[in-house]
Amino acid sequence: MATSPFKFLQEVRSETAKVSWPSRREVTITTIMVFVMVALASVFFFAADQIIRYLITLVLGIH
Repeated sequence: MATSPFKFLQEVRSETAKVSWPSRREVTITTIMVFVMVALASVFFFAADQIIRYLITLVLGIH
């Protein structure tokens, strides 16, 4: 069941018209939220890494 490329592109365009695209404001807010979460995750994992490093050096007696 082959479809012509022209018909396929028509169907793609009609389906894309049905998509609910986010507004510029929504994209901006979501992008800012992603950057904030990345920063928070970075701080958390840095702190967890430092605590684990301290505990391991304390247990193993490494200076």
